[in-house]
Amino acid sequence: MSTHTATLEWSLGPDEDFGRGRYSRGHALAFDGGVRLAASAAPQVVGKWAVPEAVDPEEMLVAALASCHMLTFLHVARLAGFTVRAYRDRAEGVMAEIAPGRLAVTRVSLHPEITWAGDAPEPERLAALHHEAHAGCFIANSVRTEVVVA
Repeated sequence: MSTHTATLEWSLGPDEDFGRGRYSRGHALAFDGGVRLAASAAPQVVGKWAVPEAVDPEEMLVAALASCHMLTFLHVARLAGFTVRAYRDRAEGVMAEIAPGRLAVTRVSLHPEITWAGDAPEPERLAALHHEAHAGCFIANSVRTEVVVA
């Protein structure tokens, strides 16, 4: 159907000790449109070896789910005859232990704030639009993480 790529680059620093785990987890991600992104493991995972100002994989997963939901929601709202003027979401992911020594992002909560142009859907209709968007979201369909719209 389609292929999507990202290029990842990391290298060991001159004063780092790979064998002892003393190396930066910072790396670069590049995407086909030319966007480059500073990435790292999360500080909560590797402590001082993280790059706190970089995006971590857990944040990227949360952002991918939120972005996909929004894009799908905009589409289903338009097809239903509504006009969205603005959409903002402060999505939050929770990491939990799923088995001894195994962690996963087990829940992502989306908190969309929508500004409508013209009539807004009634609460029940809005919930149905979010449900339809969730069902159609490619990323949500690709993960086992529970995704809820709060």
